Amino acid sequence: MQLAFSFVLLLASVLSLSVHAAPSRKRSNGLVTLPLKRIHQDTPGAGVSPHVFLQQNINRGLKRHARMTGRDAPSDLELRSNIQKRMLDYEAPAKRDALSKRYNRHGLPSGSRVVPSADILGAKANNLKGNKKGGKGGGQAPQGGAALNSSTADETGQGFSEIDLNAQSKGGLTTANQPTADNSIGLDIEANDVGYVGTVQIGTPPRDFKILMDSGSADFWVGAEGCQSEEGGDCGNHVFLGQGSSSSFVDTGKPFQVTYGSGAVAGDIVNDDVSIAGLDLKAHVFGVALQETDDFSADTTSFDGLMGLAQSTLSEQQTLTPVESLAQNGLIQDAITSFKLSRLSDGKNDGEVTFGGLDSTKFDASTLVSFDNVNTQGFWEGDVSFSVDGTDLGLNGRTAILDTGTTLIIAPQADAEAVHTAIPGAKSDGQGGFTIPCTTSVSVALTFGGQAFEIAPEDLLFTPVDPNDLTGDCISGISSGNVGGANEWLVGDVFLKNAYFSTDVTKNQISLAKLV
Repeated sequence: MQLAFSFVLLLASVLSLSVHAAPSRKRSNGLVTLPLKRIHQDTPGAGVSPHVFLQQNINRGLKRHARMTGRDAPSDLELRSNIQKRMLDYEAPAKRDALSKRYNRHGLPSGSRVVPSADILGAKANNLKGNKKGGKGGGQAPQGGAALNSSTADETGQGFSEIDLNAQSKGGLTTANQPTADNSIGLDIEANDVGYVGTVQIGTPPRDFKILMDSGSADFWVGAEGCQSEEGGDCGNHVFLGQGSSSSFVDTGKPFQVTYGSGAVAGDIVNDDVSIAGLDLKAHVFGVALQETDDFSADTTSFDGLMGLAQSTLSEQQTLTPVESLAQNGLIQDAITSFKLSRLSDGKNDGEVTFGGLDSTKFDASTLVSFDNVNTQGFWEGDVSFSVDGTDLGLNGRTAILDTGTTLIIAPQADAEAVHTAIPGAKSDGQGGFTIPCTTSVSVALTFGGQAFEIAPEDLLFTPVDPNDLTGDCISGISSGNVGGANEWLVGDVFLKNAYFSTDVTKNQISLAKLV
């Protein structure tokens, strides 16, 4: 493949998702659980190396983090340069033979346009600011990187999962089991764990809308009738809302606009009836998108809208989030949102989002900790420390934004190097990415509120370097980037699949517990 073609393909990438969800009709006082569906993003097109795919994810994480913290986002030139440097490294003629069998994570047919998953949705508007609080690094690794730890200990794992490998290449949805809690909408798994979608009903008569659930944003919107794509034409094969489909729809005419790590939408603020797991919000205030970038309007994007579940102080629409409205209307006891994110390789497929409380069947109550949200703008951020195989890394004064809309963990360079220096067999690629043995059995843990939460070794494996060698090297799910602060991390699903994650708007607290 020629470099020019690959580069154009990368820069033309867009998101593709596939989803189905059906809410159960059970009811209980004050507690609502929505089974979410894990959405399938399409994989990079043919010829995109795992390393370039990693850089695409890092780029989105950097953009998302910049918007979260009110810092200037990296320029398009800088982001393109990051990708181009990796392409120059990995497309070099001397290395083409070794990379000829390239793995394409989500299995999109050749020629399709894609965007990978890292923080596909939910990087916030540029004026949103986070609250800050006040490493280590350093054989020969591929492409000029450095071996950080030459030990062969902690390599008793099974390697990269064949189930995940097949899901990466084929895509598709794995349907959620019926949730165990009352008033539930499940969480289907897309490919090998990419994004989370639940189904809500909107309008009169009520119709199903597939909604991406995002703890890192605060606006709720769906596509509008007559929506136009930035690419030209309509907004694709989605469900739309307007006067033509809902007799209870009222357009206020007030504009809104939201910019995400990938893509943007603009439209009007409206009132219409919304039903979340059978709990009815009459004349709820939210948005309809009259204009969408191709990230949202493409036929291959499998959700119809997005529900932000941070605090409404972040809302560009200046409206309450759905969970806040449910609490205000007495439909749930408290403005609490709780996530159980499942992984495909477990075969459990028991993910869900719960409104109004915690689903006690999902976690070990003896491990439940609650701690203050240190972010003053409405994101969910807590004090954190780190250990590897039980040894504290001495990374004090760190905070972590917990974000279901991000796949990777992105850390300051020195911190990411400190973590990987403690992982046997880890190598740096010299550009912010790292490889670790696919057979690693290392225990990396994040401690919140005095409780350590281990990341399962398989969740540290982002993708294999060589898809034909699942026990060789894998790209690490912990990457580094210029996140704008020496002490702040952006922590996504690599970690969140390993803990029950709950947020409480009223108390401004975060809770985590070990899963059962």
